[in-house]
Amino acid sequence: MSTFDVAAGAIRRDETVEIVLLLAFAGGYIDAYTWIIHGVLANAQTANVIFLWVHAMGGEWAKALHFVPPILAFAVGIVIAAWLRRVAAERASALSVLLEILFLITIGILHNRLPDLAGTLGISMVAAIQAAMFVKVEGTVCSTVMITGNMRQFIENLFAIVCGGAPLGSLRKSVIFYALCAVFGCGAAAGAFATKTIPDLALGIPVVALLIVLLRCEAPRSQEGK
Repeated sequence: MSTFDVAAGAIRRDETVEIVLLLAFAGGYIDAYTWIIHGVLANAQTANVIFLWVHAMGGEWAKALHFVPPILAFAVGIVIAAWLRRVAAERASALSVLLEILFLITIGILHNRLPDLAGTLGISMVAAIQAAMFVKVEGTVCSTVMITGNMRQFIENLFAIVCGGAPLGSLRKSVIFYALCAVFGCGAAAGAFATKTIPDLALGIPVVALLIVLLRCEAPRSQEGK
């Protein structure tokens, strides 16, 4: 049986479609914010590594080193997420979201005084924690901070449906992964617009999305099916 056919009550609360879509929105938003403000990507370390070596091979060492801090901060965030899973077990997801919220609020406060430190380091750690902690939707591997894998799964499942003989649940899976890609894009669009129009308050929007995620993660079990 496909994991997408599991009864709602059996799905981990941090793997529900609602939570994953909210996180995807925040992921796209934060990437747009860091690109516009700092010229780096909080989530896409592949791009940061490419830019680093493109500039390094051209002898532009100052530009190359600009991409090192977010890569290192992302690594630190992964360690923090691993530590949370070890010490908090089932509550690790909720605690990681709370940590993300606190980081983003702190970054918003410090941004005018320490823009590079707050932006490139703090936001990359937030992105890494989310990337490491929320890795599935209804039991199937996904990403809330980039769309490459989600796009692949959407296209593969759609192809299987069109060609016939698709496994049970393929249509639902395809729709969910399409939604992840679309919502991530909407988050990036919202992040770009807000960063250019209200830069000092822009980080408040992903904080609201994450607060909703935190409330859903902490909802009593009796309310999960509602």
